[in-house]
This record gives sequence, structure tokens and C-alpha cells, in this order.
Amino acid sequence: MKIELSDRLKKLPPYLFVEIDRAKKRARDEGRDIIDLGIGDPDLPTPNFIIDAMNKAMRDPANHCYPLDAGLPDFRRSIANWFRKRYGVGLNPDNEILPLIGSKEGIAHMPLAFINPGDIALVPDPCYPPYKSGTWFAGGEVELMPLTGDNHFLPDLKAVNHNILHKVRIMFINYPNNPTGAVCDKRFFGNVIEFAKKHNIIVCQDAAYSEMGYDGYRAPSIFEIDGAKDIAIEFHSLSKTFNMTGWRLGFACGNPEIIAALARVKSNIDSGVFFAIQRAGIAAFDNYDRHMKSVLSIYEERRNCLVEGLQSLGWKVEKPKATFYVWCRVPPRYTSATFAGELLEKCDIIATPGNGFGQSGEGYIRIALTVDKKRINAAVERIRAKMGKLYT
Repeated sequence: MKIELSDRLKKLPPYLFVEIDRAKKRARDEGRDIIDLGIGDPDLPTPNFIIDAMNKAMRDPANHCYPLDAGLPDFRRSIANWFRKRYGVGLNPDNEILPLIGSKEGIAHMPLAFINPGDIALVPDPCYPPYKSGTWFAGGEVELMPLTGDNHFLPDLKAVNHNILHKVRIMFINYPNNPTGAVCDKRFFGNVIEFAKKHNIIVCQDAAYSEMGYDGYRAPSIFEIDGAKDIAIEFHSLSKTFNMTGWRLGFACGNPEIIAALARVKSNIDSGVFFAIQRAGIAAFDNYDRHMKSVLSIYEERRNCLVEGLQSLGWKVEKPKATFYVWCRVPPRYTSATFAGELLEKCDIIATPGNGFGQSGEGYIRIALTVDKKRINAAVERIRAKMGKLYT
């Protein structure tokens, strides 16, 4: 029997982080001491207060049944309370909040609710890959919005092709941004909402890194802008904020009709989030304040060590205000892929080539701050010893 893949699956490029994992495994199989600055998976453990809440909830037989599609009312109320304290924005827990099996799942399913074959999603470039793959799986087309340093890695809404706007159904944005680490202000969100309302486009703001800000920076929510709930949905994740990547817990919030449509897709695909994990999520939000200060202090120290170390080698790199990523220009005569390859072969360091996030990421690499300060300093010293000052 000949196994034939669907056209939509053939259209997808190899998933970036799968390829990085293969390179990492090959190097480790050779016995090399790899410093992995590639995938953004926190090395810090999930806090004990979350684990304790999970343990207690797992022993309660009431949590062993199929989860409700809408999630536990207590979890949704916990999210609403946190959102009000964090952003000063009220959310109705009954129809403006939807728990997700991680924000990636909700983002990937979103186009299935609104995209028909031939419809278009506006997608930033470079970007988190599921914006594209989710659109393609729904039969839609992707129109790229380049993010460049000249525009502070914000999409230029005036440059969007006006001839295709009648086909655009969704716009994805992501601030604080992965992979560039860029941030935006409320004025940018206001411009997005105005643009989207004018052209009847649903805005999907990916806020997975909203809580990872440094030097006093705190990211805004799109719902701090008047009229945003008319047209927008925002995706949040507990993965990075609470070191819960493997737990798979997030939520979408915003316009009730958009939330209901996404819930309808999910109800036909999954059975919701395990109740015990939602109980753990309640503990996470209830202890947010005492948790975040120590976490941000650790990442800020790592950021300073890495960036200042690379700057001492002449690298063209700035300290990001948010996320745990550093977006670095590659030296002259290198591409993103060849430079990432050289870091691996010469220094046993894994970094992510920027072109893996899209064509506008060419000329950059992304470095994740997901190893301790000792390993970050070791990475800088390996580069100093093996590659020297590449930018001079």
C-alpha cells in the first residue's frame, strides 16, 4: 500500500524545533557537552504550590471525569480576577474566557472557526509557526507582514496590500514578540483595532510572554484599548509565566462571539483541560505576585550576562525589554543557518536560525535564556575562544 500525504500536510515545512532537536540529539550522541539556547523551554521548575494543588486535585475522584468544554467556573473566575488586577480590565468569566490545552492549541485551531478556502490571514514575519500552519490546515492563505528593525519589529499596517483586504478574516499579532523580543505600546494596539474595524478583521493577539518584562516594563493587554472587545481575542499561557510548559494550560479571552466559535471547534476536537490541571492553574494565579518577582530577577540577570558578554565580543545586540529571547544579527558573510551551524560545530552551542521563523528572520539568530547563568557565561567564553570577535 502506498501512503499518500494530504496536500495540506505536504505544504508544511519541517517544524523548526523538530529539526533543532535532531541536531541536538546527533551532537549529544557524539558525547559533546551541548549548551542548548534553542527552544524556549524554561529550565526553572514548576513552583511547589502549583504541584501541591495538582496532587490534591488528582486524588479527588470528582476531577477524574471528562472536563467541561468551557472549563471549571472556578478557574475562569480566577482568570477574571487576575486579569482585573493585572490590567484593570473586566472579563465576564461566563462567556469571555475559554481555557485551552496551551495557547498553541487555541492559536492553531482559531482559523478553523473563521477561515474558508481562499480566505487570508495576516501573519507577522518572522513569527511563531502555528499562525501559518493553522491557517493552511483550514484551507486559507497567508499574507505576510514583515517585521523589521527599522520599524521596531512592528508590522507596517499601511504597507498591507489593500487589494486583498476583502479576503482577510484574521490578523495575528504577538507582543511581547517571539522571536524578536520586541514590545509594543497602547498606541500600536489602538492602530491595530482601528485598522481591523475598518476592514472587518478579527485580531488574534498572542500574549504568551506578557508577564516577562524587565527594567520596569509591563506589557499592556489589547483590551486596555477602547473597542478592542468588539473585534479581538487574546491568547495567554501559563507555560512561561509559571514554568508549566509540559502541563499544557492557557486561555483565550475577549469577544464572546469569537470565544464561542473557538469553543465550538474545540468541542469537536478535544475534551478540554483535565480538571486537576485547572485546579493547579487556580493556585498559580492566586500566587502570581509572590512568584513573578523571583522569576523575573533570574531571567533579567541571565539577559544581562548574555548580552553584555556578547557585546564585549562586538556583537550587534541589544537587551530586550521582554520575553526570554535575545534576537541577534549574524556577522557579515553568514546566513542565519550557517551561523547557527557554526555555533553548534565550533562551540557546541545551539541557537535558532532566524529564517526558521520566516523569510524576514534571515540575518538573525534567536538565543533563549533557558539555562543558568553559569552556562550562559560558559557559552560566551566558548564563542570568545573558538570564534573571536566576528563583527570587527
